[in-house]
Amino acid sequence: MLKLVRKMAGTGQSPNPARATVAVLCGLGATVAILVVSGLSQLFEAELMMAPFGASCFLAFALPESPLAQPRNIVFGHLIATGVGLAILAFLGPGWPAMALAVGLAVAAMQWTGTGHAPAGADPIVVFLLQPGFGFLLTPVLAGAVLIVVVALLFNNLQPGRRYPIYW
Repeated sequence: MLKLVRKMAGTGQSPNPARATVAVLCGLGATVAILVVSGLSQLFEAELMMAPFGASCFLAFALPESPLAQPRNIVFGHLIATGVGLAILAFLGPGWPAMALAVGLAVAAMQWTGTGHAPAGADPIVVFLLQPGFGFLLTPVLAGAVLIVVVALLFNNLQPGRRYPIYW
């Protein structure tokens, strides 16, 4: 037991906070992305927004070099996790055991396909709470994720010293 407690204590240093200008630019990028997604939702009277996109913005603008923030991870991570959630909901019906299984399978599927995106781990929960149809994959999931990536491409590459994406 003592060995487990020592293992959980951690050994690394906590990261230094970002400089104020970097933090403000990250927040501005996230603001612009959510403005674009929500503004287009209203303009086209189409639902393009879901809660996990806020966390996707953190990765895309605060940690753009992270593998979790790369375009394929944002787009395919959300698509795969939502697809798993929709499939499990369709086959097993609503309920907390099915929802838990959907989250676990979504995490496994993203890892297996190399499209891990932490915010997408919440997508099956969103699916089970809303119980949408398979059209949910197109709007809001695909459309919203692509819009976030487009804003991240423009915003991050306009900043000196930043390059996004690292890979596709």
